Amino acid sequence: MLLTAIIIYILITVAIGAWSSKLVKNSSDFVLAGRQLPLFLSASALFATWFGSETIFGASSEYLEHGLQGVMEDPFGGALCLVLFGVFYLRPMYKMNVLTIGDVYRRIFGKRVEFFASVFMIPPYFGYVAAQLVALSLIFTTVADISIAQGIVISAGIVVFYTFLGGMWAISITDFIQTTLIVVGLIWVAVLVSEKAGGVMPILESAPEGSFQFFPDADPISWMNYLGAWMIIGLGSIPSQDIYQRVMSAKSERVAIRSAYLAGGFYVTIGLLPLFIALGAKFLYPEIYLENKQLLLPEMVLKHGGMHVQILFFGALISAIMSTTSSGLLAPSAIISENLIRPYFGNKLKEKHFLWILRINIITVAVVAVVLAQWKTNIYELVAGASILMLVSLFVPLTAGLYWKKASEMGALMSIVFGMIAFLGFSSLDLPYYPHLPATLVSAVSMVVGSLIFPINKKTNATLSDNKTS
Repeated sequence: MLLTAIIIYILITVAIGAWSSKLVKNSSDFVLAGRQLPLFLSASALFATWFGSETIFGASSEYLEHGLQGVMEDPFGGALCLVLFGVFYLRPMYKMNVLTIGDVYRRIFGKRVEFFASVFMIPPYFGYVAAQLVALSLIFTTVADISIAQGIVISAGIVVFYTFLGGMWAISITDFIQTTLIVVGLIWVAVLVSEKAGGVMPILESAPEGSFQFFPDADPISWMNYLGAWMIIGLGSIPSQDIYQRVMSAKSERVAIRSAYLAGGFYVTIGLLPLFIALGAKFLYPEIYLENKQLLLPEMVLKHGGMHVQILFFGALISAIMSTTSSGLLAPSAIISENLIRPYFGNKLKEKHFLWILRINIITVAVVAVVLAQWKTNIYELVAGASILMLVSLFVPLTAGLYWKKASEMGALMSIVFGMIAFLGFSSLDLPYYPHLPATLVSAVSMVVGSLIFPINKKTNATLSDNKTS
């Protein structure tokens, strides 16, 4: 019965993707849904940006191991990213009216920075999508007699199909349905766990000492790592195409801003439910917890939940992960098409050709992600690694370009390249703090030094100023 319900739900999702393909006439429709999304679709799409495998599987298992200190990255960092994006980044970028965040770098710094930013932006998505495929595979292996490797391939095929057909329109429409299922399903399971435990307090009282400690100890290293955890998604996902395409799909700047704030609020509140459910599952069924921490929640529901609870919970799980996966596939595909291929072949190819290039890119990204998913299956590490790479190379140039008038092309290039090199170097050392902290500092210093040594000339400065305000 459960497997049948999952198959029906997947078929409905695919059907929505097929129907939404009728709304796709050009690249703008495919990548940004033609900038026509109303508030309820825009907010649900933003909420679903990262509410996938990391939040439900990864964060819940990390919380049980390390308490709140272990999940500053997600959901707290994810909510911070949405709010910061709405406050500081949305307005200037929305006014540019461009298709990708790679285009934003071009409008600010020029074509060379666009190229480098795009090249550095693409690889992190392979790990990001791989994490979602691993999570979907874990679900399928739980409810059906298949291996993880087979589940990864099946998961990729399902998400590729409906994203291939409808692009951002398919993602946005299914996000609204999926967000509803996520909220209803998680609340339902949280209530069920509370009732079986005899209330909320027995569950909370069962938590190990320090589980609810929100702030770190007073020593400097603890605070550095604490802030570093917030930064991974909180700052690292700001220069990403997936959040950009969801925000910029809103029908107006006002709707986009409201959506960012609403999504941030929902993300941090709904994002706490998997942590509570996991704590309750450990309290009620410690034997399941010892077997596989990442599978604690689905195993609990399968063994101790009724059929209606199983359908709701697994519907919520699949909804969250499919939404995140589809967006992760579309983001690098759009960057490759619009920022690496169009600048060189734009005059030779028609718009319908770029639509097919976008769709072929989705398949290519999925193939690479499948290979990576077969190699590494720790969900939390895969997602964290993706955001860190963008943090150390792309965050500083974007922020400086929007808010520092002296930010130059050479400063941006040095920031991107030296930030990444520094991160790779620091990662090889046994440091007491996160390597992305000094790497981000190197990126910032490189931005300042490069801009001061190689300033933009007056003519270029006038052009860039026009671009920022147009």
